[in-house]
Amino acid sequence: MFGFDEKTAPQGDLIKDTTEATFMKDVIEASRQVPVIVDFWATWCGPCRTLGPALEAAVLAAKGKVKLVKIDVDQNQMIAGQLRIQSIPTVYAFWQGQPVDGFQGAIPASEIKKFIDKLSGLAGDGGLAEAIEAAEQMLAEGAVTDAAETFAAILGEEPENPAAYSGLVRCHLALGQLDQAEAMLNAAPAAIAKAKDVEAARAQLELARQAANAGPERELRAAVEADPTNRQARFDLATALHAAGKVEEAVDVLLDLFRLDREWNEGAAKTQLLTIFDALKPTDPIVLKGRRRLSSMIFA
Repeated sequence: MFGFDEKTAPQGDLIKDTTEATFMKDVIEASRQVPVIVDFWATWCGPCRTLGPALEAAVLAAKGKVKLVKIDVDQNQMIAGQLRIQSIPTVYAFWQGQPVDGFQGAIPASEIKKFIDKLSGLAGDGGLAEAIEAAEQMLAEGAVTDAAETFAAILGEEPENPAAYSGLVRCHLALGQLDQAEAMLNAAPAAIAKAKDVEAARAQLELARQAANAGPERELRAAVEADPTNRQARFDLATALHAAGKVEEAVDVLLDLFRLDREWNEGAAKTQLLTIFDALKPTDPIVLKGRRRLSSMIFA
């Protein structure tokens, strides 16, 4: 790590390096108590040498309201791949075990401060975090109207809260209101339009539209069995499986299609897999297993 020496800087455990082996403890579990910023960097990365020390200084200035964890992508390629790190520096912020914000590239100190100020408010936000958690629980239990009302109330307090915005979009999806969900996504404030939560809702909308046109699962299974080389039948079967809630089986079918013909229909199997992964939580076992299998095929 550069910028501050852990042995001399008065940082406690506010700033630390981590590895794939300790990622769950240092990031996911730690974010249950305080927002955790994760800086993906490498020794050869010039912009990282600018961003790293600036991030460390801003985290120390926040005096415990956030933590910083640094991950060398060269030494931890699996976790970087699972989180789709495509360029560095990339910064993710985790809260309550989930990614809630992020950015790429070196940004000015003023923007870093805004980023950290926003995160700092999550742990002491007048109950908004608890309200979001409650709304998510309502949505999971099928109390969609109550969840929508709660998400809307949160947005009344904080219009650019990506978790609440995504939550309200997902309520529309749960009610089958796809056009309303799309309109809301198109009207997302610029500050959160690319946030992970909002992008996940966008992927869920795309999958919901596909589900509305999904063919009968039984007939599609029969078509694949009759002709295992039928690419379109395999793809349509995956769509039908996902529409029926059989997400893991849909991923398996798409991986088989990718293995059979990765270039078919301009790489449709890979594109669909990434859409499914984006719609799920990054730490979902289906995502972690699916990304590993896809990566092994790509680099085989």
